[in-house]
Amino acid sequence: MKIHNFNAGPSILPKEVVKKSAQSVIDFNQSGLSLLEISHRSIDFIEIIERTTMLVKRIMNLNEDYAVLFLQGGATLQFSMVPYNLMNKEASYLDTGFWSFNAIKEAEKFGKVKILFSGKKKNYTYISRNYHIPNNSDYFHCTSNNTIVGTQMKEFPKTSIPIICDMSSDIFSRKLDFCKFSLIYASAQKNVSSAGMTIVVIKKNILGKIKKNIPSYMDYKIHIQNNSILNTPNVFSIYTSMLTLEWIEKKGGLSFLEKENQYKAKLLYNEIDRNILFENKIQKKDRSNMNVIFFLKEKKLKKEFDKIWKNKNIIGLNGHRFLGGYRASIYNALPLKSIQFLIQIMKDFEKSYR
Repeated sequence: MKIHNFNAGPSILPKEVVKKSAQSVIDFNQSGLSLLEISHRSIDFIEIIERTTMLVKRIMNLNEDYAVLFLQGGATLQFSMVPYNLMNKEASYLDTGFWSFNAIKEAEKFGKVKILFSGKKKNYTYISRNYHIPNNSDYFHCTSNNTIVGTQMKEFPKTSIPIICDMSSDIFSRKLDFCKFSLIYASAQKNVSSAGMTIVVIKKNILGKIKKNIPSYMDYKIHIQNNSILNTPNVFSIYTSMLTLEWIEKKGGLSFLEKENQYKAKLLYNEIDRNILFENKIQKKDRSNMNVIFFLKEKKLKKEFDKIWKNKNIIGLNGHRFLGGYRASIYNALPLKSIQFLIQIMKDFEKSYR
């Protein structure tokens, strides 16, 4: 039975990654052991973590100035780790959605937060480009893609201070100059891996500049010194991320994926704009290529439409509980056929309504 998986996270993974990771749970590398049983300090796992680190740097085109960490606690823990390690007095933030708002709340516990832009009053339907980043801020924080509301930053500012970016829902989906960023973090259950692991890519020279007694687990420097094995890491999730990164390279890298993702998103947005029953409320220039949010213009049709798509083996299409409507998360691994299938259902629904 073909399932069309539009879940926002945990979300769809490439089929070959699922098969290989499933096999590793039964027998890892013909060792007679499950991947879930091997030691995180064994040669087998050291090879996994070193290869995964190499793949991250190669795909992002980063040099040895950067360290790659595989941590736990999701992006939520990073909301605190970033200011703990980098904030002396004041940091600048963009408030572009639910998760950036949560990051701001955590940062305010460590010092002054200057909010350069907030889209809250307009329900986060756009992202301003008209803001000034103070040079005296310790860092500038942004969220590249807003999973709940469906906006995405298409460009990033030039500034002399470190740029910190939460890329949880669009990392490895497009080609960027990753050297512009001093720290990138991403919870992995979307474009990278299974849930339970967070990638942190960090420029090492931004560390050690604050006067704080940082608890060991919250200290990036200590994690770098311990090669992400300060405590027992999520072995399975790191292995799955290695397989996914190999799949990304095999597909043609970020340039190929960017074109594919733009095409998939364009098809779906075009149908939403054309169809008399649906609407998207985001300014076109800020629409996300990862999370397409849309609404029925007439709420009375919801029960009927929900019955149709659920009976057609589509899952994960309901919007976030805070927003309602519908959310089609169209990450790297979602095939074009699933987009086309959803579009056809929307067209058929429009015809039946007429």
